[in-house]
Amino acid sequence: MKKIFFVIALAVSGMYVANAQVDGKAIGLRFGYGFEASYQHALGNANRLELDLGMNPGDGYLGISLTGIYHWVFDLSALTKGFNWYVGAGANTAQWNYREVNGVKKSSDFALGVAGQAGIEYNFEVPLQMSLDYRPILYFLPSTAGGWNSICLAIRYRF
Repeated sequence: MKKIFFVIALAVSGMYVANAQVDGKAIGLRFGYGFEASYQHALGNANRLELDLGMNPGDGYLGISLTGIYHWVFDLSALTKGFNWYVGAGANTAQWNYREVNGVKKSSDFALGVAGQAGIEYNFEVPLQMSLDYRPILYFLPSTAGGWNSICLAIRYRF
């Protein structure tokens, strides 16, 4: 069953192998577990760099992260003009500061990891972009940090 799914996914993605036109830059916010200030910078016709500075407030802690992802952008204009999909890889660094909860003293953790990203975006006629993506992160420093997965909605202004 997994092989059949892989073959179908490969065939469908082959239909959309044409690269999208990546124009200029975009800045905005990414919302998921917490939020991120997001910046995209074109690196050629079909590639870009995305930099995200995030804040994840939680119960008893505050997390701050910085993520850099290199994207390959592909055209989905067969659906409607303005649609693209993208995949990418990059790095993430994060710092968590824990507050005192139930008598346990404050501590902090630092993590460094690799990240992947896959998503779909729509570029409106006006300079506005919306995207929905999935970003798994695997932390390797410290070795006990494990991984992190997030699905996010982003809204960006293109310029």
